[in-house]
Amino acid sequence: MDYQDVVGQVLSAVKPHIGAGQVADYIPDLARVDPNQFGFAIATVDGQVYSDGDVDVPFAIESISKVFALALVLPKRDTKIWDRVRREPSGLAFNDLIQLEVENGIPRNPFINPGAIVTTDQLLADTGDAVAAMRALLRAETGNPHLEVDSVTAESELRTGDRNRAIAYLMASFGNMVNPVDLALDHYFRQCSFSITCAELAKVGLIIARHGLRVDGSRLLEEGDTRHIIALMATCGTYDEAGNFAYRVGLPIKSGVGGGMLAIVPGICSVATWGPGLDPKGNSATGALALETFAQVSGLAVF
Repeated sequence: MDYQDVVGQVLSAVKPHIGAGQVADYIPDLARVDPNQFGFAIATVDGQVYSDGDVDVPFAIESISKVFALALVLPKRDTKIWDRVRREPSGLAFNDLIQLEVENGIPRNPFINPGAIVTTDQLLADTGDAVAAMRALLRAETGNPHLEVDSVTAESELRTGDRNRAIAYLMASFGNMVNPVDLALDHYFRQCSFSITCAELAKVGLIIARHGLRVDGSRLLEEGDTRHIIALMATCGTYDEAGNFAYRVGLPIKSGVGGGMLAIVPGICSVATWGPGLDPKGNSATGALALETFAQVSGLAVF
């Protein structure tokens, strides 16, 4: 596979559409991001990175962090997490409250906001500092010792996070929060505010592509846990558009409202895209096109 040629074909397909979509204007810091940017990177399991575009421009990781929060919780072998969050697509918006109320404060999956708040709450209980655990993982896998939470983004998340507070307090009313709500939310907001580049995101994704092996060769996840994460990415990773992405792209994906998208080809590579403009469901408009083109050009779709 000539991966650099694949990258070039993806950029050619996406170039006329750069700037498409609408930035996430409900978070003030994200509303200021220039939508006329795009990056695409492929990291192979042997450690090579192939990229083009704005791959070294940092952006907010947002909901893609939910993959790595879950990856940090699962090795604790604490099955309580699956008593607190289910493994089903929600079919509704990522910050919906109605379904959560009807289902007694148990979120449908760990990749929507309620489920991610529960996962962060569990990581905080397990480690004492969920943000520090995430920071250590991201720094080690990217090789960037300065990778950090963007304080401006975190403050924007905090200032506009009333709906997430409502979600967390609703779950607490059903007994599904371990830590004080404000403390768990502080870690959740900061977790979503890590500043990462497209090339770095592709490197971190290799944990999943390598079936749980870290860059230093140590094992973070058992292969079974990695398979479970990949399954959840495929069924729940792109908000209420997972079926469409399975049809169009055929890869497990996790997206974030910062415009990032992470796709996994198990055993082969990790693919990261970044385009700030979002479609109506909250997924990157150019990222979706890029991953669809990648799957067609490379022939690496898994279904």
